[in-house]
Amino acid sequence: MGVHESQYEKVLSVSGDGIIQSPDFPNMYPRNTVIVWRLVAVTESSRIQLIFDPRFGLEDAEDGICKYDFVEVEEPIGGIVLGRWCGSEIVPGPQVSKGNQILIRFVSDEYFPSNPGFYIRYSLLQQRGSETWPPAVPTWMQSVDVLTEAVASLSTMEEVMKYLDPERWQRDIDELYKPTWHVVGKSFFHQKKARGAVDLNALREDVKLYSCTPRNFSVSLREELRRTDAIFWPSCLLVKRCGGNCACCSHNCYECQCSPTKVVKKYHEVLMLKHRAGGRGLQKTLADVPLEHHEECNCVCKNDSD
Repeated sequence: MGVHESQYEKVLSVSGDGIIQSPDFPNMYPRNTVIVWRLVAVTESSRIQLIFDPRFGLEDAEDGICKYDFVEVEEPIGGIVLGRWCGSEIVPGPQVSKGNQILIRFVSDEYFPSNPGFYIRYSLLQQRGSETWPPAVPTWMQSVDVLTEAVASLSTMEEVMKYLDPERWQRDIDELYKPTWHVVGKSFFHQKKARGAVDLNALREDVKLYSCTPRNFSVSLREELRRTDAIFWPSCLLVKRCGGNCACCSHNCYECQCSPTKVVKKYHEVLMLKHRAGGRGLQKTLADVPLEHHEECNCVCKNDSD
C-alpha cells in the first residue's frame, strides 16, 4: 500500500487489505477535523469493499440528518454519495465500489466530539478472469447500495422476501402482517358537477390542469427521507406536489412561480430493511413513512417565496 498526501486528501494505493480509522480511535476524535481518503485499486478491474467495525459512534444526528460530525462514502466518478452516517445506533453496512476507486470523508465540527469514532477494514474483491465478482455472502451482508438496486428491480413482496431469505420468506411475510393497531385516516372524495356543451368554467378548469396545480410526482424514499441506512420497497412513491406554469399570473411582479399554499403530511406504509446494529441479519419491518403532499398551490412572485 502506498500513501500520497495532497492538500485535500490522502491517496492510498490498494493492493490488499488495510484499515482506515478516525483519529485516536477508539478514543474521542478531535474537533474541527476534515480528512478525505481516496482508495485506488492497483488494477482498473478491481473493486474495493469496506467493512465497518461494530464499534461505531459519532455525534448524534439532528432531525434524522447527519449535519455536524459524520463519515460518508462516495463514488469519485459522478460524485454519488453511497451513504453518510453518524450517531451510534446504526452501524453502516458493507460498501462496495462500482469502479476501482472510492472516497471516505470524515468531518467533525467544533462541538460535542464523541467516541469511539469509526474503524473500517478495506479489501479487494476476488476476481475471475477480467470480471470482478463479490464473494458469496448472505444478502444481509450486502451494502445498502447493492441491496437497494436489487430490491428495486423486484415486482412483488413475495419476490422481495424470497430474495432476502429463500428459506424463511413465508414466515417473514406472516410476521410482517400480524395484526397491529393502526390509525386509519378519513377518506374524502370530490364529485364533479355536470357541465353543458359550452362552459367557460370548464375551459378555465382545463387551463388550470396545466397551470399551477397539485399533481402526481414520483419521489425516491431514500432521497426524500434522507435515509442512507435503510432500503425501502417500493423504493419510490407518488406524492402530490405543485407543478405547472404561471403564464396567467395576475400579480404585478417580474416573475411568478408555482408554490404550495397548503402542505399536509401523510403517512405511507412500506417495507423497510435495515442492517441490525452489532448483529447478524436484516431487520424487516412495515414502517409508516411521512411524506409531504401539496394540497393547494398558487402563483406567487418569486421574491415572495424565497
